Amino acid sequence: MRELSHQHEVADRQSESVKDWRKRMSDHVAYALLVYTALQIFMTVKALNQGMASILPYIALVILVAAIIPACRWFERRWTVMSDEEAVDPAFAGAFRRDTIMLWVMAIGLPLALTGLCKAIFALV
Repeated sequence: MRELSHQHEVADRQSESVKDWRKRMSDHVAYALLVYTALQIFMTVKALNQGMASILPYIALVILVAAIIPACRWFERRWTVMSDEEAVDPAFAGAFRRDTIMLWVMAIGLPLALTGLCKAIFALV
């Protein structure tokens, strides 16, 4: 009985330490969308409001958030189509790191770039 219990504990610990690339990428995509949306709300909309007082900044926000979703789905789709064996293969660690870096650069960089662009346009006008 103790041997069987010990085997289950070892199997549970091993399954916890195995990285499922599909789940991890899905988590990164969800958090990146939250960060992107928050940055858009607090940075880009504020910059747009300084340049014009209308509902246009809020429409722009909806468009910008909707436009990022297909890109995030592309990142996630690359990983969700993996088989169960591929999903835990450590050989995908490099590709996973590359994709998560690209995802986070996009999620943080786009709102910063858009805010800078808005401020530059309003400074010229």
